[in-house]
Amino acid sequence: MNSWPRFRGFALLCLVSVVLWLHVLIATCTLALRNDGYTHILLVAPISIGLIWAEWRSRRSQPEWSFGTGSVLLVLAIVLGAAGGTWWGFGSIPADLRLTLSMLAFAIWWIGSFVCCFGTGVSRQYVFALCFLLWLVPLPEFALTHIEGFLQQTSASCARLLFNVADVPVTQDGVVLSIPGLTLEVAKECSSIRSSLMLIVTAMVMAHLLLRSTWGKVVVSLAAIPLSVVKNGVRVFTLGLLGAYVDPGYLHGRLHRQGGIVFFFLGVFGLFAILGLVRHTERKITPHGVFERSAAQTAASGTSTKSLSRR
Repeated sequence: MNSWPRFRGFALLCLVSVVLWLHVLIATCTLALRNDGYTHILLVAPISIGLIWAEWRSRRSQPEWSFGTGSVLLVLAIVLGAAGGTWWGFGSIPADLRLTLSMLAFAIWWIGSFVCCFGTGVSRQYVFALCFLLWLVPLPEFALTHIEGFLQQTSASCARLLFNVADVPVTQDGVVLSIPGLTLEVAKECSSIRSSLMLIVTAMVMAHLLLRSTWGKVVVSLAAIPLSVVKNGVRVFTLGLLGAYVDPGYLHGRLHRQGGIVFFFLGVFGLFAILGLVRHTERKITPHGVFERSAAQTAASGTSTKSLSRR
């Protein structure tokens, strides 16, 4: 079956979305480049497109037009875009919330365009990649502030626990830690929100690619949250020890300013350890043959349906 008309239709709808939301896209990209809390947005579209492209040849359903369901999503996108002030200004809505609603409308338009051009059957096979586009939506400022506060507080508590394990006297007052000869504050800039969000995004993608069970994917995705806290706590603990007992320059040196990538990979290492454990558990709980039989049954069901439709 020739899919090129559907690809052209999808490309046309995407072009329409770029025209309608051009200033919103520019504002979001600018925000992602300037604010650490939104850097992950730059990776979302390439990852989503890459996931669909990699799995396209293995799809089990044939593309078909689905204007009914797709049009509902397109209309919803237009309504959200209007509510977010994409085309008309609404002074009563804060600017950050308008950007959130507008980008949500943009993401839903892309999902709706895919459903329109390729059908609900194909869309169900790429539900993760399509829903992943929702990461394009920037969180409003108040939500980001709460996340940063959570990371500050929990990172400080984790670092205090590590100091206790290392038998270093420590007291905690909110996000301020005091050890002999040194007082540390886990400031907003030290919350590592960029690497934490990157770790969560990485966990979701790796779980989708490497795991079979829904429960396993959920477990690994949620595990990225405590892993983010632990890696932040280890960073504070390490800098505190080095600054107090080796050289105070570590508190202002490259490890403090640019060492986030080192501790990010520490979180990735922990993530792969959890992935390996979950995969091992999957194999013990559900033999691989069960998945093969399920796939074969699905394929047989699809073939039977096509045969009946021809008759």
